[in-house]
Amino acid sequence: MRIHYNIGLLILLLTTLSGCNGQRNNTNESRTLPDKAKPVGGGCDGCEIMFVDMPKYLNSTDTSAGWAEKGQKLLVTGTVYKQDGRTPAQNVIIYYWQTDNNGLYSPAQGMNEAARRHGHNRGWIQTGENGKYSIYTVRPAPYPNDVIPAHIHLSIKEPDVDNEYYPDDINFDDDKLLNPYLKRYPQENRGGSGVVRVLLKDDIQIAEHDIVLGLNIPNHPKKTNENKSGLHIGEDQPSFIPYHAWGPDKGTRTCPVCKYGRFHGIVYFVGNNPDWVDIKKWLTFLEQESITRSKYLKAYFVYGNDNKFNPLARRKELERLGSELNLTNIALTFVPSFNDTESEVNLNKINPTVNNTFIIYRHRSIVDKFVDLKAEDANFKLIATTLNKTKGDYFEFSDPKHD
Repeated sequence: MRIHYNIGLLILLLTTLSGCNGQRNNTNESRTLPDKAKPVGGGCDGCEIMFVDMPKYLNSTDTSAGWAEKGQKLLVTGTVYKQDGRTPAQNVIIYYWQTDNNGLYSPAQGMNEAARRHGHNRGWIQTGENGKYSIYTVRPAPYPNDVIPAHIHLSIKEPDVDNEYYPDDINFDDDKLLNPYLKRYPQENRGGSGVVRVLLKDDIQIAEHDIVLGLNIPNHPKKTNENKSGLHIGEDQPSFIPYHAWGPDKGTRTCPVCKYGRFHGIVYFVGNNPDWVDIKKWLTFLEQESITRSKYLKAYFVYGNDNKFNPLARRKELERLGSELNLTNIALTFVPSFNDTESEVNLNKINPTVNNTFIIYRHRSIVDKFVDLKAEDANFKLIATTLNKTKGDYFEFSDPKHD
């Protein structure tokens, strides 16, 4: 019970709560200002602390005080991208602050009074030409006697944007508090998904976290290009439950992401304008890619044509297709339509009028996507190259959650 803590610890707990306010609530002023005068991000109470004691020269790698303290060593690493989700962003400053191994924002002795509520586990990185960054720290602990999962706060300052703003907190997918909390307070995908998967190398946990600048950030001056079909690169690949007509989970309604989300995946969506000659070429290509990359790649075809939909006829249609092409690895699935809420395929935001949408994800996060690709050699090479580039280093690490 908190009533047993001493006065000093109670002060730290109050500091813990104040450390989170800026990441959840917009300032009152931002609600009343005209659009052009509103701050980028909608306001962030506490983000301005990033400039307190910020070093004059920053590197793309930083080590927090927690790295040398008691607790699980953690490396957070990733790439900061421009709005397209593909181009690395240079000279972006990221400020981070987090709790210690006891779940507290514990200040260091002699620490600047203006930054004490962020604790001593704080620091800065600045991206280089390749957009990459690394933070060596201690894995934060959840707040004592609370329901909020462990997290790392971030604040971003782009070189050509007027003010700093916050992306989603970094959360850990193996945290038992995470799923119940997200059901009540879902992340906003600010800068992309903040949920990271933890891998283990030797005694160091490694979490990869990419950031897409401006993504879902209110009042950001660089508007994202019109989204023709599908979610944005950097967002979570949603869970959904299609009907499996052919493949490893035939006869079930297995959620591809739920079962195989820890893998590298590609989802090939086709809606109301199927070109079966084109589809067969793509399926043959994806089948071969699935065989070649069998250790980590999972591929799915999701058919969402809502014209004269009949589930039995649709299942038989895909069964004939799977048999004709002799498919053994790729899953052929279907849904009543891409607007269907029962299967939750609607969460993918697929446009049924485009010819196709390819979503490539890794660790449940969308790492690339393509719309209206013809089945030809240049596009086969494009997909293969993208899979090579985005597969990551999965087999260099062990997986404490799934091993």
